[in-house]
Formats: sequence, C-alpha cells, structure tokens
Amino acid sequence: MDEKQPLTPEQQKLVDEQVEALMRGVVEVVPKEAFREKIEKSVRTGKPLNIKLGMDPSAPDVHIGHTVVLQKLRQFQEYGHHIQLLIGDFTGKIGDPTGKSETRKVLTDEQVKQNAQTYVEQYGKILDIEKTEILYNSRWLSKLKFDDVLKLAGQMTVARMLEREDFSKRYKTGQPISVHEFFYPLMQGYDSVAMETDIEVGGTDQTFNLLMGRQLQEAYGKEKQVMLTLPLIEGLDGVRKMSKSLNNYIGIDEAPNEIFGKAMSIPDELMVKYYKLATDVPMDEIEALEKGLADGSVHPRDAKMRLGHKFVEMYHGKEAADEAEQYFKTVFQKRALPEDIPVFSWEGDKEVPLIDLLVTLNMQSSKGEARRMIQGGGVKINEQKITDIHTVVSVEDNMIVQVGKRKFAKLSLT
Repeated sequence: MDEKQPLTPEQQKLVDEQVEALMRGVVEVVPKEAFREKIEKSVRTGKPLNIKLGMDPSAPDVHIGHTVVLQKLRQFQEYGHHIQLLIGDFTGKIGDPTGKSETRKVLTDEQVKQNAQTYVEQYGKILDIEKTEILYNSRWLSKLKFDDVLKLAGQMTVARMLEREDFSKRYKTGQPISVHEFFYPLMQGYDSVAMETDIEVGGTDQTFNLLMGRQLQEAYGKEKQVMLTLPLIEGLDGVRKMSKSLNNYIGIDEAPNEIFGKAMSIPDELMVKYYKLATDVPMDEIEALEKGLADGSVHPRDAKMRLGHKFVEMYHGKEAADEAEQYFKTVFQKRALPEDIPVFSWEGDKEVPLIDLLVTLNMQSSKGEARRMIQGGGVKINEQKITDIHTVVSVEDNMIVQVGKRKFAKLSLT
C-alpha cells in the first residue's frame, strides 16, 4: 500500500487509539511527531514496527521496577508490533556504566549466558515469548573488524561522552574511566542499526544510550528510531529506586504471600503510580480509584489489597492471588496464625540457641541476619516476642516459630 495514501477514518481511529494507549506512563518521546508518524505508517501499510528493549544481563532477579518497560512492550505487542528483546551478551561483558561510580567488573561468558536465560524465563511472565524475537548482540558486534570499530568510534566525541553525568562526576573527581566504557553506548546504538529498530524503550536513566541509536542510524543511512522513556519506580521505602541491593523491591518470582505482603507496605502516595506503570488495570478504573483515594471514599488499605491481588494474579495466577489475600487477612487483619504453616521435623538438640535455630530452619540466611531480626523484635516463639540474642530455646513438639510478618514454621519431634 502507498505510504503517502491518506488514512481512512477507521485507520485514523486506530492510530489515535494506539498513540493514546501507548503514551500511558511515558516520560518523554523523542521526537514526538515521529512517534505518531511511525504508528500511522504501520497502520497504513499493515507492517508492524520493530520495538527494542536492550538488557545488560548482569542481575537476573526481575522485580516490579523492571516490569514498567515490560508492560509497555506488552502493549505494543497487543497492537501487533514486533518485539525485539535484545540480550546484551557482548555489551554485558563491559557492563552499562550508567550511574556507576567505578568501572564494572567484566562478566564471563557463562555468567552472561545464565543471566540471560533467567531474564527470558521471567520476562515470559509478561510478554508472549512465542511472538518475541530474542536477539544476542554478539551476533553482529563480534564480527566487526578493527576498521569497523574505528568508524563507529568516529561518530562520537570525547566531549559529548563526558556530558554524561556518571562519566562527568568520575572525571571531575579523578576516578578512572576505562576507554572501553565509552564503547558501551556506541555498541548499544549500533544494535539499533543492526536490528533496524523503529522504537526503543527504556528507563529515564537510559536516555543518553537511547539517543545514541538515533545518531548512529542516521550515520549509517538508516531511518532513525524514536526514543521512548519510562520512569524509574521508587521502591517500598518510597524514596530510592527499586533495587534488590536496597531491599526495597517486590520480586516477580517471590512467593505469592511475600508479593502480597510487600504490596501492602507500598507507601500510600505511590499506589497510583504502581497501578499506572506496573499493572494493566484500565486507566478509567485507575482514575476512579485515584479520585476515591482523594475524597476518602476509597480506603488506602483496600486499594493496596487490590494491588497486591493484582500483582500475585499477574505472576502466579488468580487462585494463588485469592489464597494470598485470604492468608493476609487471616494472619494480619484477624491476628490469627495461618492454617498452612510448614512443618519441620526436628532431630537436633532439644536445647538450641535461637540464632542457630533460625538459620537451621532457613528462616534467616545467616547468623548476622538472625541476630539483627531478633534485636529488631521480629522473632516470636509461640506468639511471644523474643529480643534477647542469647536466648536458648527449649524445642517442643508443635512449637511455632515466626520471623517477621510472613515466615512461619511448626516443629515436630515425631
């Protein structure tokens, strides 16, 4: 079909629908007018757009923060567009220097491979992986000759690189910057050249890298991609970006009760943001919820219950979500012990230090963590709080051990 041919009313309606839906939660589109033009071209010709998400496979545990861009990809996918999930197995050996205060350690081929596989498995909980193209940038980057690399390097000045906040800070404070780190954004941009990407999606912290794709596509005679950025979502502390290292995250592979319980601790002021960016709840329902929270007709607790249920349903199914909600109501609202407490057969000493007991039951991963949990008042024996780290427990049949709000164990001496 002629790309210049005017859109029919039906086609125009579809374009308007896509643009409105796909702009949900977006921080910036560069350039905005080209975004609509690409959607129009796709509708007019019936050819799907290539939508790219690049991943540096260095940390394989996917959390709700990561799903913000994945939800956007899912939207594109539902409109029939082609998702390009790029595993940076080659760039992953360097590591994205974004936000880093020092040179990243180089990953081995085996580490990259393992992390990439874990990402694909977890992303499959959101995307239709059968309709997603999985690409590895070693396919083209490893084939570049040195003169190709020199041509690539010639597309960017050192001054432009040093405009990046992370490089600028390290340069001003005298911290080392390895030359190979400058190649990360160049290689990521070259990925868009090789993949003929139409739209690249990423977090706001990836703006520099995403713009590089546009610059290099133009340099190599390709149609320039559109950059679409989404916000970084704050973690459970309500302040810092969600991160496993900060322990303020909700992992999509965590147990249903853990996901639901963590969702209930999301700060009230962030609930609507989580709904908009990390779920597929329709916008009209979210707007009604936001209005209800503002005028007091919706209690924040009820909104969190729905959000917790939604998260569990998305990653474990509706039945698990119903059970997690009931578990929360039983344990926390009614202050009752859950009915399905795991039973552990105890064959050790009848007198055991509490710290050792918690580690042996895998309720804490180390004695240090166990000590801190006890001192913080997070450990109970038969519903009695224990705060003395030197406590020696007399193990009894059917004794209930509780750590935090969601971990329980019943000991059996038979």
